[in-house]
Amino acid sequence: MLTVVNADGSTPNGSLIDEIVREGARRMLAAALEAEVNSYIAELAGERGGDGRRLVVRNGYHQPRKVTTAAGTVEVRAPRVNDKRVDDTTGERKRFSSAILPPWCRKSPKISEVLPLLYLHGLSSGDFVPALEQFLGSSAGLSPATVTRLTAQWQADHTAFMDRELSATDYVYVWADGVHLRIRLEEAKAAVLVLMGVRADGTKELIAMTDGYRESSEAWAGLLRDCARRGMRAPVLAVGDGALGFWNALSEVFPDTRHQRCWVHKTANVLDALPKSAQPAAKRAIQEIYNAEDKEHAARAVRDFERAYGAKYPKVVKRITDDEDELLAFFDFPAEHWIHLRTTNPIESTFATVRLRTKVTRGAGTRAAGLAMVFKLIESAQARWRAVNAPHLVRAGARFKRGQLVEREGRAA
Repeated sequence: MLTVVNADGSTPNGSLIDEIVREGARRMLAAALEAEVNSYIAELAGERGGDGRRLVVRNGYHQPRKVTTAAGTVEVRAPRVNDKRVDDTTGERKRFSSAILPPWCRKSPKISEVLPLLYLHGLSSGDFVPALEQFLGSSAGLSPATVTRLTAQWQADHTAFMDRELSATDYVYVWADGVHLRIRLEEAKAAVLVLMGVRADGTKELIAMTDGYRESSEAWAGLLRDCARRGMRAPVLAVGDGALGFWNALSEVFPDTRHQRCWVHKTANVLDALPKSAQPAAKRAIQEIYNAEDKEHAARAVRDFERAYGAKYPKVVKRITDDEDELLAFFDFPAEHWIHLRTTNPIESTFATVRLRTKVTRGAGTRAAGLAMVFKLIESAQARWRAVNAPHLVRAGARFKRGQLVEREGRAA
């Protein structure tokens, strides 16, 4: 209940507006819990014992509990249910478990999500309480010991993720990249090796993530072999930059997978070798290649680029002509997917936000803790990843001509 308001609009517990929001959140949460329990009891009203009495009834309230939410810390008293039914399989009493507020819950998922963001942003575990107390109205659940436990849990989550079975999922496309971050890794030259894929239903998901020294062939091969050991089948197409380590490892572990070089990396690689005065025109000529109408037009654009720059910059032109097959591979897939397959942007865009948070992180830390924090960031971002265009065209083994699905020889859908 709101009582005393100071002249400046504040209350003994903070600002008036924040207290109103917390009070509203508390009441809404209490009402939702009551509705959930009432629905549960009404649904089982017909369950009666031998004496004719109901087996599922209300039984007062649990002890008050403080829960930290995005609106602040609120105190709730969850309704209690007396469920006398017995499970036929286990012989144990059945229990009501709230889907809104599980017994173990002390903070909302959004609060759990913001902790790794702040930790990676350079906030030490000792800084959490003073930093968040003003916003959340309480330090409950945000003590240094809690953050330490969370870090340990993140490491366990990452370990479980890297041990999971992959045989049930068919990854048609994959993107691979080695991302260098100012993160708490043990080796100065270590990179975070990331493998992201597209499932048969068109959704994107993280496949694997670990660290590797200098993106070497050995490091990538170890990651790919581990994925194969856990049941991963060879993807149809892999997209990556010019780092030879990944391509050598891919040819060893998944020799049937086609290669697609990233056009963003290739463009930067070509322009860096040209004089600044020649770069704008060369960039437009390169864009004519990967934005071509189809593979035939793209091949002609490569020849145009070769004629325009081959006499003066033959070594620069070879950077495209030597990799032509791998640069134009995406044209053999659905036209709706070309925008996704010609670059490694799905990984780069995800790590752009991670870099913003890791560039200020200091201290050596541990390899496991650093990887775990990056993993939790990606796991959080994964829920917002957009599926590829035309997901119904993601088919392993399908043939496409000029970007259209070939249903039978001589006919295109």
